[in-house]
Amino acid sequence: MGLRNFPGSGCILADDMGLGKTLQSIAVMWTLLKQGTARGGPPVAKRCVVVCPTSLVSNWEAELDKWLKGACKCVALSETSRDQVISGINLYLSSPIYKVLIVSYETFRMHAARFGGAHANTSCDLLVCDEAHRLKNGDTATSKALAGLKCRRRVLLSGTPMQNDLEEFYAMVDFANPGALGDQTHFRRHFLSAITAAREPDATDGQRAKAQKVQNEMSTLVNEFILRRTNTLNAKHLPPKLVQVVACRLTDVQRRIYQHLLDSKEIRHILNGKQTNILSSIGSMQKLCNHPKLLEAGAAAAAGAKRGAGGPSMAEHLAEEVASMLPAESGRGRSVHPEWSGKMETLFRLMQGMRKSGDDRIVVVSNYTSALDLIGRMCQENHWPYCRLDGSTGGKKRKLMVAQFNDQKTDNFAFLLSSKAGGCGLNLIGGNRLVLFDPDWNPAVDKQAAARVWRDGQRKRCYVYRFISTGTIEEKIFQRQLSKEGLQSVVEDQAEVNSLSSKDLRNLFKLRDGTPCDTHDKLRCGRCDMVQQLQQLLADLRV
Repeated sequence: MGLRNFPGSGCILADDMGLGKTLQSIAVMWTLLKQGTARGGPPVAKRCVVVCPTSLVSNWEAELDKWLKGACKCVALSETSRDQVISGINLYLSSPIYKVLIVSYETFRMHAARFGGAHANTSCDLLVCDEAHRLKNGDTATSKALAGLKCRRRVLLSGTPMQNDLEEFYAMVDFANPGALGDQTHFRRHFLSAITAAREPDATDGQRAKAQKVQNEMSTLVNEFILRRTNTLNAKHLPPKLVQVVACRLTDVQRRIYQHLLDSKEIRHILNGKQTNILSSIGSMQKLCNHPKLLEAGAAAAAGAKRGAGGPSMAEHLAEEVASMLPAESGRGRSVHPEWSGKMETLFRLMQGMRKSGDDRIVVVSNYTSALDLIGRMCQENHWPYCRLDGSTGGKKRKLMVAQFNDQKTDNFAFLLSSKAGGCGLNLIGGNRLVLFDPDWNPAVDKQAAARVWRDGQRKRCYVYRFISTGTIEEKIFQRQLSKEGLQSVVEDQAEVNSLSSKDLRNLFKLRDGTPCDTHDKLRCGRCDMVQQLQQLLADLRV
């Protein structure tokens, strides 16, 4: 509002998930729509635009109606045709009755030009960006479209303001208040280089001292417009929560196939620098960690596509090799075979015990819809009632599905959730146990997904299990997450948690067998108690 000694007009609300960022934003929005800075003066804002992921458009509409009881008319554009979108935008721009527009990032990007021209100065007085970590790259079309909106009063909401690196954080800060940390060249030279160098285990005392100085400088600057509160506030009102890292050994069949992949010509080429496209190899190893059947199915599908195009049959050859290494069908009438996968067997035993012993409900989150297919089949074979939400689930169906799962009168036992499609914004308090079945390279994805059950309204003790296949690429991904988590302390101006050497994270293509936990072996803090170390490293998730 320009009432403080700060030149910017944007702010970032970075409270942890579940602390009511949506409600706080609605309160701010309604206040600015109803009153001005001077007594009796005109309202500060006449029109507000809320931009959010597609899956949250209907949620924002419901929250506005819940808290304002219909006093604030809004136009919500979700799952509509192009003609309906254009009609809705025109209604918002022309009618004084509709003061709030709720729109997805993708829809705004495609129709950004409609907010310019004759409407440039009147289309928006307050911009609210939910899940604002989507603006982590200022060069994307979406970021440029929103930056072109003639509105400097910007409220950015993100429970995970720090994701992969400081440059992504800079992009979000620069969108909220352009120039607050200088241009990108200045930021890299003055802040980024010093902080990155000091995070290496072999950094000198001088490098650490310099980094601490620039870290304090940056924290002082951004704290002028960033508000961050942690879930410790919720701990006073919610049941306890326990986060556990579950290290699962590979089964014999997984180990044989994993070693076969490592000995393959493709991996040898990668290690010798002859091949730079490593994504397919990484994907194969991640699928194998979930279940060998995923690797077999994925390779077979790729083989069919290549065979139809007359291309090489390398994927087909891989499918045949994997199929030949799988055990013969056991004849027990189960097509999933959880015993072929360390993680799937652990999940099976957990769900089996839950179903027999009590009324707890479970949320299972995965980055792979193929893994959800397999878990869903396992639920069917064991007659466990479940529902599933992924990218193909429509908005109305999502809302109904969540309501049914949260209703304790129904018999919904398991909720299968795609992390990309439903990891943000959902309130799944009907469940009190959550399994992160596979890790994501971006720690924010896992943090968002892990926060689905421990939220306002939860009545039971919550358990969050992070499944990791021991000694595999999944532990390398988890270790990379821990390294990125250390950057959060830079934003919050706290002492940094233990970090892992970047050299330790480069060698992805190795199977370290015979260890309970490779992560524990790599931590270098002088203490040997694994539980204590992981408690410190995961302090922001543990209450």
